[in-house]
Amino acid sequence: MKSNVITVMKKEFNRFFTDRRMVLTTLLMPGIMIYLLYSLMGQGFTSQFQENGKVKVGVQNLPGSIEAMAAQGDALAFTGLSGEQEREAALEGLAEGEEDGCQLVAVFPEGFDEKVASYDISAGGQAPYVELYYNSAETDSQSAYTMMTELLDAYESTLANKFDINPGEGAYDLATEEDMSVRMFSMMVPMLMMVFLFSGCMAIAPESIAGEKERGTIATLLVTPMKRSHLALGKILSLSVIAILCGFSSFLGTMLSLPKLMGGEVSINANVYGLQEYLMLLLVILSTSLVIVSLVSIVSAYAKNVKEATSWVTPIMIISMLLGVTSMVDSLCMTDPVWFLIPLYNSAQCMSGIFSLEADMVNIAVTVAANICYSGLGVFVLTKMFDSEKVMFSK
Repeated sequence: MKSNVITVMKKEFNRFFTDRRMVLTTLLMPGIMIYLLYSLMGQGFTSQFQENGKVKVGVQNLPGSIEAMAAQGDALAFTGLSGEQEREAALEGLAEGEEDGCQLVAVFPEGFDEKVASYDISAGGQAPYVELYYNSAETDSQSAYTMMTELLDAYESTLANKFDINPGEGAYDLATEEDMSVRMFSMMVPMLMMVFLFSGCMAIAPESIAGEKERGTIATLLVTPMKRSHLALGKILSLSVIAILCGFSSFLGTMLSLPKLMGGEVSINANVYGLQEYLMLLLVILSTSLVIVSLVSIVSAYAKNVKEATSWVTPIMIISMLLGVTSMVDSLCMTDPVWFLIPLYNSAQCMSGIFSLEADMVNIAVTVAANICYSGLGVFVLTKMFDSEKVMFSK
């Protein structure tokens, strides 16, 4: 049995690793493309919301108090609008998104400071108001509106400053850098790993089984003096190894680009995890890949060609992604061992528990044992399909 399984695995490894295009497109390109894409997205988001200069604000009846507060910063540049005609011209340019026009038009009532000082809330009359005109379709205009609103809120708070919140320069957020890393890993990595493992399986499993059916080369394997169970086990094991390598490539590209995607504000520190966490994660990933490859192999064996196999596997991948998302929702994170008998869901929850440093050894043991059992069932079903000429030679 051992020699037959190893022979099948060597054949699959030889088919994959000697095909430079397949290695490039399924093993190297995903990680590289994800890294480049996420890095460019992060730079785009950063440049979109980063102010390179002052925002031009057209102001009518600018009060001295607001001008003094704005002078303390360097984000807003006020331009006076002396009359109705200048204001309408500024509004027209703002609506059309002119680059050299105002990004915001603020209209204050005359004598704003005096009206604010004399306003009595208990009287119930109309409070002094400020009109802010902006164009939400323009990033600079939206940013100008946000900054101006914050400035006015700060001005309003100075009128009745009864207490302050966190006035000192001390660290009021007690979460450490390690806590933030653990939180981010536990929420994002389970879903990403499920997607990456499934993507790796989809890239190789349909070609390995449905592709050989389509080319007619599966008949050569079936007539060899080898048990069909050995053939099924050899394919599942070899495809699992390749799928893990593909998933690791995508995972590495994502982790390297994640700080850039977050605008460089998030510091990711994987040193919080020790050898025990990595060993547990390895067991979960290995058993999960066996389940996924078994499932995709069965679908591929039933399909007539690679295109049909891929179309049938896609809905299953979507379900896998949804199960991976459960790690982000606390109400969907169960702790009873019986829940860890559910394939794929158990893997996502175990990964989340490992990355959050709250792994339950019982649940991990149940998950690994259940995944191995499901993989054994997959080998059995695939063996029966290899024995069926109706399935293997269907047109």
